[in-house]
Amino acid sequence: MPNALIHETSPYLLQHAHNPVDWLPWSEASFARAASENKPVFLSIGYSTCHWCHVMEHESFENEMTAALMNAHFINIKVDREEMPDIDATYMAFVQATTGQGGWPMSVWLTPLGEPLLGGTYFPPEDRYGRAGFPRILREVARLWREDEAKMRSTGANMLAQLQRDAAQTTTRGEIAASRVFGDFFDRCESSFDEELGGFGGAPKFPRPVVLRTLMQLIDRWGVSHPDSQRAWQMVSRTLRAMIDGGIHDQLAGGFHRYSVDRYWHVPHYEKMLYDQGLIADALIDAWQLSHDPFYQQTIEGIFDYLLDTLRDSGGGFHAAEDADSLPHAGADHKREGAFWTWEAAEISRLLDPRTAAIFSLAFGIEAEGNARPESDPHEELVGQNTLYRAISHATLASRFDTTEEEISDLLDQSKKILLEKRLIRPFPHRDDKIITAWNAMVIRAMARAAREFSRPDWLHAADEACRFLLRHLWDGTILYRCHRGKRSPHPGSPADYTQLIGALLALYEATAEKHWLASAMDLQTALDRHFWSDAQQGYVLKARMGERELLQIREDYDGAEPAPNHQAAIHLLQLAVLCEAPLFHTRAEALLRGGSATLTQQPFAAPVLLSALDLWERGIAHWRVPAGAAMDTKGYRPRALFSFQADATEVLICEEQTCRRFEAESDQAPFMNE
Repeated sequence: MPNALIHETSPYLLQHAHNPVDWLPWSEASFARAASENKPVFLSIGYSTCHWCHVMEHESFENEMTAALMNAHFINIKVDREEMPDIDATYMAFVQATTGQGGWPMSVWLTPLGEPLLGGTYFPPEDRYGRAGFPRILREVARLWREDEAKMRSTGANMLAQLQRDAAQTTTRGEIAASRVFGDFFDRCESSFDEELGGFGGAPKFPRPVVLRTLMQLIDRWGVSHPDSQRAWQMVSRTLRAMIDGGIHDQLAGGFHRYSVDRYWHVPHYEKMLYDQGLIADALIDAWQLSHDPFYQQTIEGIFDYLLDTLRDSGGGFHAAEDADSLPHAGADHKREGAFWTWEAAEISRLLDPRTAAIFSLAFGIEAEGNARPESDPHEELVGQNTLYRAISHATLASRFDTTEEEISDLLDQSKKILLEKRLIRPFPHRDDKIITAWNAMVIRAMARAAREFSRPDWLHAADEACRFLLRHLWDGTILYRCHRGKRSPHPGSPADYTQLIGALLALYEATAEKHWLASAMDLQTALDRHFWSDAQQGYVLKARMGERELLQIREDYDGAEPAPNHQAAIHLLQLAVLCEAPLFHTRAEALLRGGSATLTQQPFAAPVLLSALDLWERGIAHWRVPAGAAMDTKGYRPRALFSFQADATEVLICEEQTCRRFEAESDQAPFMNE
């Protein structure tokens, strides 16, 4: 008998619809039931492609005895963090404040008023890994509620009040951060840069494309001949090449997995997220513009091939993610992480002739026992399995096999096609087919930029279709909604949805000269200001609500897996101020820079997008008014440039000097040579 989640559209909630747990969705009615039955709430937050969410479901939520314990003592609520980022951010702030870490699945016990009592992430089914077992915690929370409910309620109220106080103190009204923060950011990048393997820090390694993009913008700021620019390019190019050569990059079908579990970029966490594709593509476009290295162009093409072939919805939007876990073969009863993506050495030998198999195996690091180091596979799911990564160059292979690099290239290309055909008959990983506004917007922006740079009308058409889908189905002229799956979800969009879609619209406007894209960006900016601006916090805030009651306002100021909406908004406001000749937008961008000045001063590595906005504010936006039909090259790396095409313009103009300045001479120097 399914539970109440059977009526939801979220793939994550539907995954739990047949659990023996009496799950409810987040709603006023769910908390009203908790109040009427006088039970605490157990809140579980995750997403459909989350590996450890699957583990906890299998171990605990599918267990009849554990479910009976949950149903007897708690009202159990499930939330898809991708549908409700406001609720996720609220309780993640609590979990991080009380445990020092966060992640998914997130497990939080609440009062019937939504006030937090206790929280954590994954809990095992019994005491292990130094963690209390999930049933033990359930019994203990139930006992405390039964024996001293008044104290528990007081504790919850105090916890929420503390979160509210902390959130209110995250900003200052000081001066805009001084220029020294650019050097501080650069020094932080240098200090954590992995000289040998690229990337920043050790395992696990995340792509952080926003860091790479800001380093490239600093090259434009300082000029390509500056020693720090040369060092910045070294960090960018080594990291991008390591990522592209690594197992984090799908060597057969294109696109990137979430992150590398090791420092070598070899073994990834295999889920593929839509936002990673858009953000990494943006960084690769910048790198191409600086270097003209075909290696970057080929990788961009691979990302978009993957998006258009695999993640594109029939309506024109793009699906959210592919799971890391899948069945190793048809009829298997248990999914395994990486099963769809990895290979046994014997399988490659069966698919390819002996010489080709030998070359391919050397090229992609294939080993008979599997190529995952033990520390990268603590649960031994990859024993005997190989993740493809580029281990040896074409030149080395050509020398070793007494042939040419061209033959090696052709042979590997043909081999990849054979393996890809074989992979396509395996059981597919689960796909989360939600169409999320912000994540689609990141892809639209990158596609529109790439379409202009590489003269690809097919990419521009795809970006156009996806954006029209979002505006048609998720924007009602007043409210932008978060996601769509068969129908529009009831959840309003977050500041990230607005800011990312504004960025996509501006990219389409530059690529097409169609003014309706700019008009839509203006409409969305007006709605963003109306719904989310907070004078007190000097920025746009997430507003977590339970019905009419507001739980928490959060100003996001960390550029992590996704850019913080305030930081992205600062860039767009500076651009809109110039395009629309609206000084109020410039004033609001300055307010965002003031509100984020403490973050930039104390932790510039956490806010590279805001640092990019500060650079644009200091140096100005360069606005090129181009006569319609003029044969002007708008390509190349110009991070401060905005192009608008005007039928009434008689010559190419740059906007007034006090608002934005001409390009520095260094901007027109020759691109970097390949490393």
